[in-house]
Amino acid sequence: MIAESVAALGGLAAAPVLRGTAARLSVPRGEAPRNCACGRPPVWLPPTGRCPGCAAAFGPAPLGVELVAAATGAAVGAAVCWPIGPALVWVALLGVLLAFVDGAVHRLPDALTLPLAGGTAVLLALAALLDHRAGTLTRCLLGALALLLFYGLLSLLGPLGWGDVKLAPTLGALLAWYGWRPLLQGTVAGFLLAAAWGTVLLLTGRAKAKDPLPFGPCMLLGALVGVLAAG
Repeated sequence: MIAESVAALGGLAAAPVLRGTAARLSVPRGEAPRNCACGRPPVWLPPTGRCPGCAAAFGPAPLGVELVAAATGAAVGAAVCWPIGPALVWVALLGVLLAFVDGAVHRLPDALTLPLAGGTAVLLALAALLDHRAGTLTRCLLGALALLLFYGLLSLLGPLGWGDVKLAPTLGALLAWYGWRPLLQGTVAGFLLAAAWGTVLLLTGRAKAKDPLPFGPCMLLGALVGVLAAG
């Protein structure tokens, strides 16, 4: 439980910056990152969700980011091991950001998905080098390509956006580190979570059948399920 507790505290420590960044990037496509009404750029925000400068409500709901960051940290703490740990932490931090931005404005901005992909590639390559697992790195590349092609095809046939397509290879590479079964489990889990979430929204009257559903959070949570199952 020590690793889980430390990781949960780490998530809480990162939450103010995650909250501020989510508030800044939660804008429609084509718009510049936003500032608070008082002109303050939200580099960080307290758990209350209110600007320290003018006390105006800004960004995600109070305590939402903190709870998700702590829970994600605890889950990562349960699965973390050397040398894959840094890659897991990197994906977890940016994953929390992406989930809140996608939930707010239904988009996964390049400002997050591209650094996530680049950082994950570097950290997985270092992990493979340190652990002398060149074959695993090859599997990661194939897993990334497989999910890129799969989600790319779905985006042409259905309602998935290009942000989902850009997120897919990162999750594919990470899951493939653990093997082909975790890759399949994490991918299927994402779709099952999306189906369950959509059903709940429909039954509670919070959404209609044709309303768009942000798929990024489900992809990320499904990947976490795959990692935990592998662990």
